Amino acid sequence: MSDNAAQSPDLQQKYRQFLDLMPLTIALAGLHVAEGRPFTEDQIEGRGLTIKIAYRVARNVAKECLGGS
Repeated sequence: MSDNAAQSPDLQQKYRQFLDLMPLTIALAGLHVAEGRPFTEDQIEGRGLTIKIAYRVARNVAKECLGGS
């Protein structure tokens, strides 16, 4: 049953939109690249939150540019 849910057209469309917005999201997040050493768990969590916020902004910018509400 979970395979059917994973293959639903709505989920596929949302995933495609997510991927389409990823370059803008990453640019808006402004996160630097790790330089030779891994990030700590707290740093990873913080970066994840930053990306979530940047994704919301990217999605809103795309909606505004496309004339949506």
